[in-house]
Amino acid sequence: MADGSVVRAACHCGAVRFEVALSDGLATARRCTCSFCRMRGAVAVSAELDGVRIVSGAEALTEYRFNTGTAKHYFCAVCGIYTHHQRRSNPRQYGVNVACIEGVSPFDFAEVPVNDGVAHPSDAGAGAGPRLAGVLRFEAVAERG
Repeated sequence: MADGSVVRAACHCGAVRFEVALSDGLATARRCTCSFCRMRGAVAVSAELDGVRIVSGAEALTEYRFNTGTAKHYFCAVCGIYTHHQRRSNPRQYGVNVACIEGVSPFDFAEVPVNDGVAHPSDAGAGAGPRLAGVLRFEAVAERG
């Protein structure tokens, strides 16, 4: 997937379907250590605000905000799957759940950078960028035969 490539995506039940123009393909994949992301557990990739287009099911989307109320997290009200969120760290971007993207799985990534969301860059002052908290690794086990 190249920069600006448009991919199709959907929640688990298919009630919410959307198209995403990825900012840099799957190269922006990351996780976060904030209280919400720790529990959500999703791998997200980046898209600009005009890069997400809801094709169907906008009425099934529900929004959740916490703490500062800046980030807007969207979920399917039918199946509960997190689809995307408008970022607090960069409100001009969405983070998109890679598991919603057609043909992509969070287990496709051998390593995923994990940003320090506990010490959020927006709390650290102007110009502070995200700090790396660690790397999440996935190594498939050999099939038993």
